[in-house]
Amino acid sequence: MKKLNIELQKENFQTVNVDYPSRDYTIEKLAKIAIPPALKQCSSHDEINFVTHSLGGILVRQYLSNHAIPKLGRVVMLGPPNQGSEVVDKLKRIPGFHFINGDAGVQLGTGDMSIPNQLGPANFDVGIIAGTESINLILSIIIPSTDDGKVSVARTKLEGMHDHIEMETSHPFMMKNKKVIAQVIHYLKYGNFERKKLQQDPET
Repeated sequence: MKKLNIELQKENFQTVNVDYPSRDYTIEKLAKIAIPPALKQCSSHDEINFVTHSLGGILVRQYLSNHAIPKLGRVVMLGPPNQGSEVVDKLKRIPGFHFINGDAGVQLGTGDMSIPNQLGPANFDVGIIAGTESINLILSIIIPSTDDGKVSVARTKLEGMHDHIEMETSHPFMMKNKKVIAQVIHYLKYGNFERKKLQQDPET
């Protein structure tokens, strides 16, 4: 997230770039580990926005399902498995999957009991960017529709979201993509994505 962090700072956002041990704990535990310490680094007088990638979006949803943030502004999610991923359904019982992806990874299936599907609709201002390119063709075979190599476009969507766009970028690199970053900044400032620019310059 370093490049995104730098570009947000150029736009006069005060940033807190959070790392967390994604393979070590459940989603519920990770939300408690990652988000409260980050909030403590933010000014109590300022609006709080989130920009997340992948699992990070689920951690925000998990946290907000149990906590209110008085000055919560906008949330932008990049490639979030908001309805889980078929990759988890197919591979979670294969030896080594849990070792690589941890407890949280196993919780990201598409069934009714998966954590993303238990968290309910968004009751906050959220815009979602979904990738449409894959550099992992093996995983893309498992996913039944357009995807970013980890999550299908359809499963990034969340009931209650304010905006959603598709961009030609892959799951592991979307946070470094300069045009994705531009859309993140636009959403944080204006509450929507800039479709006119996408139509004029479709390459990402």
